[in-house]
Amino acid sequence: MQWTDRIRQVKILLVMAAVVIAVVSLIVSDALVKDLAKEEHGKMEVWAEAMRSLSMADETADLNLVLKVINENNTIPVIVLDSKGNVQTYRNIGINAKTEADSAATVSAMGHRLYDAGRYIKIAIGDTAKAEYISVCYDDSVMLKRLSTYPYVQLGVVLLFVVVAIFALLTSKKAEQNKVWVGLSKETAHQLGTPISSLMAWIEILKETYPADGLVQDMGKDVQRLQLIAERFSKIGSKPEVSPKSLNLVLDHVVEYMDRRTSSRVKMICNCPPHDVIVNINASLFEWVIENLCKNAVDAMEGSGTITLTMYGDGGGAVIEVADTGKGIRKKDIRNVFRPGFTTKKRGWGLGLSLAKRIVEEYHRGRIYVKSSEVGLGTTFRIEVGKLRVKN
Repeated sequence: MQWTDRIRQVKILLVMAAVVIAVVSLIVSDALVKDLAKEEHGKMEVWAEAMRSLSMADETADLNLVLKVINENNTIPVIVLDSKGNVQTYRNIGINAKTEADSAATVSAMGHRLYDAGRYIKIAIGDTAKAEYISVCYDDSVMLKRLSTYPYVQLGVVLLFVVVAIFALLTSKKAEQNKVWVGLSKETAHQLGTPISSLMAWIEILKETYPADGLVQDMGKDVQRLQLIAERFSKIGSKPEVSPKSLNLVLDHVVEYMDRRTSSRVKMICNCPPHDVIVNINASLFEWVIENLCKNAVDAMEGSGTITLTMYGDGGGAVIEVADTGKGIRKKDIRNVFRPGFTTKKRGWGLGLSLAKRIVEEYHRGRIYVKSSEVGLGTTFRIEVGKLRVKN
């Protein structure tokens, strides 16, 4: 819980930092863009006035300053239109047309687009009331356009950083959970080892003392079962060995075990093909998965109902379905059933299905999921595992 709270706090801080950086960046960049746009507009007013002076100059006028102002504009795209909308001249316009006519058409279209957008300065040529005028149409410079897009690029980089940071935190969290899980499993197996050895010794003494007592035989089976559980816990800490095993035999063992441990009101049905289906599994751990599903089914049925185990080949693998007639799972809870700690039982730990998913998907490269579930009707879990081999 402490680690989860820390992760949540770090994620909130990262998101808040990203929002602050993005907002400040947008505000500063917007201010810079406005200042630069205002400066470029002022330059265009001076440039337009220079064009007016050039148009009205006589033969004796000194045009050195005027020409210098006009020629120094090497960044701002500008198109000059006369009163009839015809292009008189243009500067800093990139054109990729094939012919001169296409170039003229492109410049004219761009000039009228800028004019319609209000990006022009109108100046009169002459001092009379009927004087003609020209329109100096201008666009943003390349630098201004790049500066306008910079905040969004920066925002994307910040968001990418946040995503990578959160992913790294979640990965480290999962790694730590795995270490805790493995350590807990190994410690459980270790703590069970000594008392199980003692119990086995006492069972042997009882067998010698009361060789005909069936109760002693049943106690021996229970101790063997406890030893099997300890063995399963020890295998969680390392990659278990898999070998070709009969799924038919695995399901038979589960049915036999559940029949002995459940009431007569729980009916176990096993639908398996007549031939052995052989897949590469760790039989001990895989039995644990099926047992866990069956025990959950018994709890869901509250000790009365039917559990149906169905196994068949599917393409290159085998499929096992565990269906019950219990109370079902609510739709909003289906995606959480395999999450560690999630349980609907009053005294549950919420680890059984999480462990089952780990065994099937990480150790056997298979898949386990809720195939269907309806409240009040029951639930069907589906396991897909291994490459199919049929033994006649």
